[in-house]
Amino acid sequence: MSSYLFGDSVFRFSLVIGLFMSAMGIGAWLSRHVSDVEGAFVATQIMLALAGGLSALILFLAFVLIDAHDALLLTLCILIGTLVGLEIPLVLRILEERSELRINISNILTADYIGALAAALLFPLVLVPQLGLIRTALLFGLLNMATAAMAAMLFDRKRAFLAILPAGLLLIVAFVASERMMGFIETRLFDAEIIFSETTPYQRLVVTRERERVQLFLNGNLQFDTLDEYRYHESLVHPAMALAPRRQKVLILGGGDGMAAREVARWSDVASMTLVDIDDRMTALFRDNDMLAALNGEVLRDPRLTIVNEDAWTFLEQDTGLFDIVILDLPDPHDLRISRLYSRSFYRLVAARMSRDALLVTQATSPLFAREAFWCIETTLAATASPWLAGVSLDTLPYHAYVPSFGEWGFVIAGTRIAHAPRHPLPAGLKFLQTSMLAAMAEFPDDMGPVEVEENTILDHPLVAYYEAGWDRWFR
Repeated sequence: MSSYLFGDSVFRFSLVIGLFMSAMGIGAWLSRHVSDVEGAFVATQIMLALAGGLSALILFLAFVLIDAHDALLLTLCILIGTLVGLEIPLVLRILEERSELRINISNILTADYIGALAAALLFPLVLVPQLGLIRTALLFGLLNMATAAMAAMLFDRKRAFLAILPAGLLLIVAFVASERMMGFIETRLFDAEIIFSETTPYQRLVVTRERERVQLFLNGNLQFDTLDEYRYHESLVHPAMALAPRRQKVLILGGGDGMAAREVARWSDVASMTLVDIDDRMTALFRDNDMLAALNGEVLRDPRLTIVNEDAWTFLEQDTGLFDIVILDLPDPHDLRISRLYSRSFYRLVAARMSRDALLVTQATSPLFAREAFWCIETTLAATASPWLAGVSLDTLPYHAYVPSFGEWGFVIAGTRIAHAPRHPLPAGLKFLQTSMLAAMAEFPDDMGPVEVEENTILDHPLVAYYEAGWDRWFR
C-alpha cells in the first residue's frame, strides 16, 4: 500500500519492513507482562484481524480524505507489527502450559516460515490480481478472525465471541462492499465519471469521461487527457520520424494505449510496428473497447502492428530484429523499477536493436519541474556506445514542448548520426506540430538549460533522486 499510494518502492519497502520488524520486537517485549496468555492470544488475533484486514481500506480512504495519510500508514505498520510480535511468545507459552499441545519449537518456526513463503507467493501472483489490495487485506483479516474463533473454542473462552462475531461480520460486509467502497474512493479522487476501472497484476487502470473528454490514470497518475494528448504524442513521435532516413520497422516500448502507435501509423512508408507493453489488460482495453479504440484510430487492430505483452528489458534481451525507429513511451522514473529502463545498460540493449542510422526517442519528464532528471536522461543516452561505430557514443538531440496537462515536457532523440534538418515533411492532419517549430523546440531557456549531472546506471540510480527532488521542489 505504501509504494502503491506514494511511489518509490525501494524506500517504502525498506521503511515499512524496518518499522514492522522493530515493532515485532516491541510486541515480544510486551508479552512478558501478559498474565492471561490464552485470553491475550485470542484478543491479539481479533485486533490483528481488524487492524490488518481494514488497513488497505483505511489507507485508501485516508489518501483521499485527509492530509496525514503517511503518518497513519506508519502508525498502522507499527500497530500490526507489535501485534504480530506478540503472537509467537504467547503461542510458546500456551504450548508450554498445555502438555496435550506441546510441540517442538522448531516445528512452530518451520510452519511459520513455510506460511510466510506461501503468502509471499500467493500475494502478487494470485490474490492481488484476482481480489485487489482491499479485498486481499480483508481476506487475511478473516483468516485471523477464524484463528481467534478456533482459539476461543479450544480455550473455552465463549465470551470472546461477543467481540469475534461483530468484528467478523464487519470484515465480511467490508469484503462484499469493497468494490462499491473503491468506487466511492475513486469518485473522490477523480472529478469525472469513471467508465472503467480494474486492478491488473501491474497497475490500477482507471478511465474517466466528462462529455467528450476522456482521461486515463495509472495508479492514480494521469497518463493522458484527450484535450491535449495529441501535443504530447505528436511531439514524441514525429520529430524522430522526420529526421530518420528510414521508417520501415518501428518499435514502441510502452504506450499500451496506442496513442504513439496512432502517430506512427500516419507515415505511409511504415511497413511494421511492434508494440511492447507489459500489461495485456491495457492493450486489450484500448484494442477491444470501441470507444477507446476510436481514440487511437483503431491502430491496435492495424495488421501492420504486432502487440507483445512482455517486460521491455526481457523483450530486448530475447528479440533479434533490427528497427529503424525505437520509441520509448515509458512512465516517469519515479522508482528504481522504472529507473532501470532509463539506465545506460537498458539503452545499450535498445541500441543493439537499432539498424544503421536508426533513431530512438524517449519521453524524458519535464525539463522545468525535474530539470536534473531530464538532463540525466540526456547524459545517459550520450554516454551509451553506438552499436555501429567503435569507440563512439550516441549523438543526442534534446527538445521540449508544452502540454497543458503536464506543463513543459521534454524528449530526447538519440542515434549514431542525427540529421541537422528534417529529411521528410511532417504528415498531414497534425493538430499541433509544424515543421517550422522543430528548431525552436531544441532551444532551452536558462531555467531549463543543461546542468551537470551523473549518468543513470543500474548500480546507483541517481535519476530517481533527481526526479523526486525536482518535483518536490515545485509541488510539495
